[in-house]
Amino acid sequence: MHVVRFQSPGGRPQAGVRTGDTVAPVLGVTDLAELLRLTAEEFRAAVAKTGDPLPVGDVKLLPPLDGRGEVWCAGVTYERSRGARMEESGDEDIYDRVYSAERPELFLKSPAWRLVTDGEQIGIRVDSGHDVPEPELAIVANAHGEIVGFTVCNDMSSRSIEGENPLYIPQAKVFAGGCALATGIRPVWEVADPKDLTIDLVIRRGDDEVFTGTTSTGQLIRGLQDLIDVLFVPNDFPDGVILATGTGIVPELDFALQAGDVVAITISDIGTLTNTVVVGREPFSYLATESLEENR
Repeated sequence: MHVVRFQSPGGRPQAGVRTGDTVAPVLGVTDLAELLRLTAEEFRAAVAKTGDPLPVGDVKLLPPLDGRGEVWCAGVTYERSRGARMEESGDEDIYDRVYSAERPELFLKSPAWRLVTDGEQIGIRVDSGHDVPEPELAIVANAHGEIVGFTVCNDMSSRSIEGENPLYIPQAKVFAGGCALATGIRPVWEVADPKDLTIDLVIRRGDDEVFTGTTSTGQLIRGLQDLIDVLFVPNDFPDGVILATGTGIVPELDFALQAGDVVAITISDIGTLTNTVVVGREPFSYLATESLEENR
């Protein structure tokens, strides 16, 4: 099962549970934010109470975060990520120190309203020239700092901007279409070992596979609850938070995404995420309009 946000034709977004090819609304709850305000025990009890199921084909699946929810990211948490950052940067030592430091690198990636999901477009900046996807296991935590589930994240990144200066990381990471999440949250109680999951990345250009890569969350050097604990020390997340845990797959420096590329990420036991690349912010102007309409 997956906890989802969905919208029936003419209706408002609501929280639901997807099982196979059906989606059922969670009874007594409207927004996903309401679920993420609950304790982990209450969250599990709430998603066990659902209404009449609908065919998945009759609804629109939305990004699995709403309200005041935010997506954050952890950086340089895999050996491959450390190596890639050192290759692209003129200041190699800083990434080596981040990798081995007691304090993890954490940064704000996206508010809920900017997110895109499976089957939608992802963006690259017009002023970058060298962009790559970053496939990541994402932790879903409730307002109490408890892990309640996992999803798939594509933390899009401009290698040219970050490589120019590490202080440019907000510009390298935060832009229109720069953060995609799979449609579903896999509950934590259904994941036997989140540190033993396979992550696969395939990038297609036309009929060709131009890049493939595989890693395992077993290569992640940080503890999952440890990352959440550090994130919650200075911050409140009243409607929950999603934290992407870093990438262990980075293409070589001679590869860059192009408009029309299709990026497909699969994490075993968690889900899939597939998106097509476009350039610039204009294709994502609809997100601001939709967020206003949802709040009316």
